[in-house]
Amino acid sequence: MNKVAFHTLGCKVNQYETEAMAELFEKNGYEIVNEDEIADVYVINTCTITNLGDRKSRQFIRRAKNKNSEAVIAVVGCYAQTAPEEIMSIGEVDIVIGTKDRNRIVELSKQVRENREKINIVTDIMKQHEFEEMKIESIEGKTRAFLKIQEGCNQYCSYCIIPYARGPIRSRKLDDILYEVKKLSENGFKEVVLTGIHVASYGKDMGEIRLIDVIERVHEVPGIERIRLSSIEPTIMTKDFLDRLIKLPKVCDHFHLSLQSGSNSVLERMNRKYTTEEYKEIVELIREYMPNVGITTDIIVGFPGETEDEFVETCKFVDDIGFSRIHVFPYSPRKGTPAAKYRNQISGDIKHQRSKYLIRIGEKNTNKFNNKFIGTMLNVLFEEQSKQNLEFIEGYTTNYIRVLSKGNDSLEGEILPVKLDKVQGENLIGKILS
Repeated sequence: MNKVAFHTLGCKVNQYETEAMAELFEKNGYEIVNEDEIADVYVINTCTITNLGDRKSRQFIRRAKNKNSEAVIAVVGCYAQTAPEEIMSIGEVDIVIGTKDRNRIVELSKQVRENREKINIVTDIMKQHEFEEMKIESIEGKTRAFLKIQEGCNQYCSYCIIPYARGPIRSRKLDDILYEVKKLSENGFKEVVLTGIHVASYGKDMGEIRLIDVIERVHEVPGIERIRLSSIEPTIMTKDFLDRLIKLPKVCDHFHLSLQSGSNSVLERMNRKYTTEEYKEIVELIREYMPNVGITTDIIVGFPGETEDEFVETCKFVDDIGFSRIHVFPYSPRKGTPAAKYRNQISGDIKHQRSKYLIRIGEKNTNKFNNKFIGTMLNVLFEEQSKQNLEFIEGYTTNYIRVLSKGNDSLEGEILPVKLDKVQGENLIGKILS
């Protein structure tokens, strides 16, 4: 049996697409093996958000060829889309695909194995206006499934390469979404995460349908007990949206609201579409509807021209909002974006110092948020045995607190009430009540 291995970098959308490609290979008689094993085909699903993603992709390409000099090396994804010639110039690479036509990967792998020819099928993604359907029907052994419902982005933030890597917004047909949700339910999944490149724009290319319509229809699917949203633009969270959302008890009280900076002048240079005042109003509105909501976010530090005063504004704003968790990223210039040409690029040392300082603020607020729930009972969807302590099994509450309780893997996939006893790092320790 032929063997294929995958190495996936980047976001949940990439992970979804890797699973879809893996299913294509399985249907064609391939065995899926670990990326460290010898395989006949290696697929590297790349990310290009940062220079680090590009470098990691190149490193794995060379490692894969060292494992099997006769293997086919296929490079797909965002880095492949934005720099196909650069990747083709890497001697070990056989196939470059990009962010469309991934359904052809098995066919192209066979072609290369038979003819030993290099293939580059990357085309202009800006001309792509149809959602590329990549169904997943046979996912097993997991408790939370990511479901891609949208592709592309029209925002053009000044620091971001993704609109150039993924193209304009395209929405998945509702019938195809519901078909996959039903399959996931039949396979035992209890939680589904609706994901995409810019989920908030769902439906804007299709007419009247919008993201809230999708959520309402997914809510009707028997067996699905939780619906979670991946990262979303804060501006979608209007009163009308929340009025409809609050009527759907399966929707988790956790939202990853993209922020990027707590300084209005930096947000303007980033070409973000809101102010800090608007963002704060949105968070306060959400908390009126969902008092225990977990609000998580991403912050970029060291954006070109970010002064000490602007960084202080961000720190104060983050502390004021009281996020349940933040992810901090030092700014990484991407060739082809406006911000890469901005003057006053910040040094690596300053970015590192600012990252450390902001991470400490985030950890303090996470601890404060988690402590609010000590002594209470929350339902936890248990997912896997803890890697730190095999006596414990871990999972997540609806508001995205990771909880550890004594138990074994027989509890995987169960939603159980847990009495929360104490904070341990970013996690809560609790006792299962039934």
